[in-house]
Amino acid sequence: MALNYYGKPLLVTDSGGKDSAVCRELVKRSGVPYEMIHNLTTADAPQTVYYVRERFRVAETAGISCMIQYPYYKGKRVSMWSLIPQKQIPPTRLARYCCEVLKEGSGKGRFITTGVRWAESRKRKGRGIYEAFSSSVKRKMILNNDNDDKRMLFEACQMKSKHICNPIIDWSDRDVWEYIRAEKIPVNPLYEMGFHRVGCIGCPMAGKQRYREFALFPTYERAYKRAFENMLLVRKLAGKSEVGGKWKDAESVFRWWMEDDNMPGQYGLLLDEESNELYY
Repeated sequence: MALNYYGKPLLVTDSGGKDSAVCRELVKRSGVPYEMIHNLTTADAPQTVYYVRERFRVAETAGISCMIQYPYYKGKRVSMWSLIPQKQIPPTRLARYCCEVLKEGSGKGRFITTGVRWAESRKRKGRGIYEAFSSSVKRKMILNNDNDDKRMLFEACQMKSKHICNPIIDWSDRDVWEYIRAEKIPVNPLYEMGFHRVGCIGCPMAGKQRYREFALFPTYERAYKRAFENMLLVRKLAGKSEVGGKWKDAESVFRWWMEDDNMPGQYGLLLDEESNELYY
């Protein structure tokens, strides 16, 4: 279908996570012509960056074309840290502009695969294998990100002129890990460090797990605070007021963003149930 529709090989999107690793292996074993692409979010952990580079090096040695997609916004190169001041708000669960800019820019005019699975969200359960789109523009648009709940095995995105296949959409977490172990597929070393998901450091979708991420990668916490500081300067020049009186400085924005209700100077204790570690 990729060759017939677009005259180009299937495009395998690789985020550096376990689901991408499985899709990469399945496509390779299928024997169909394919290429690989990774969207550089600029906020991924170093382990993810090095892991993707190594996997792409191995693939290129085997003759597979691999591409690193750099993010652009309004025609210019951008990073998470320069995007926040331009948007003038931090990325949140509801305002997930970071995914749109940093992760969804690739695949236009191509037939792509993703590692999206029903098991990742309760809302995805019970969906059919194929979804026929109505005349509604909203239903024709499918966002290509790991957290969208409306994912089918085959998807057609009319707005971006691309088709999407989710080959492991009905796989459970157990299916994924059993296949990885049985076939000895190399995975991101973050999983060996106790991570259950691989994505941007500080992603609001990670919830309280972010405390552990910033404990392991303090440089990213400092980068977010610098971005928030620049964001406040831009907001001030634009004449925008504080949000509920809580955005007084970069530190207060960071606490608000982390959903931390502690008063300045007050210590708070948090038990991470996944790692069973105590943070303050």
